[in-house]
Amino acid sequence: MRFILLVSNRKLVCCRKPYRKFVTFINNKLRILKDEKKVLNPSQCSLRMVGMNDAMSILSGKWKFHILSALIVFGKMRFSDLKREVTGIGAKMLSKELQDLEMNLLITRSVKQTKPITVEYEITDFGRTLEHIIVELAEWGIEYRNVLINKNASTEI
Repeated sequence: MRFILLVSNRKLVCCRKPYRKFVTFINNKLRILKDEKKVLNPSQCSLRMVGMNDAMSILSGKWKFHILSALIVFGKMRFSDLKREVTGIGAKMLSKELQDLEMNLLITRSVKQTKPITVEYEITDFGRTLEHIIVELAEWGIEYRNVLINKNASTEI
């Protein structure tokens, strides 16, 4: 699913519910940049939005972050090991996602001439640059879950 974030007065605007928290996060980052006297001119904002659209189209989907984080943590992995590590993904979907990631130069696929043929996947140096983003996203998810648990606990009392 593609979406477009509009830049209005150096503020991102998006109407779709799933992206509101993301937009709030980005708006806070833009506000910090403005507070640091690093106000972006319109061409820089446009360039950032193009970059954001590229990143979201490459990394969109339910499974890509799971696959990338498994490869970052464990290094080289065979198809069956990845399928076992990424709980809930089917073989067809894993194959499709691996092809997408390979096409976008985030992972490499190497075929070993063994009997039976072994295929291993490994994250590229470029793919490894996503490590800090994945870590931050995971920490945000943990914090968000704790907020929800605390909110639910306080409303039950």
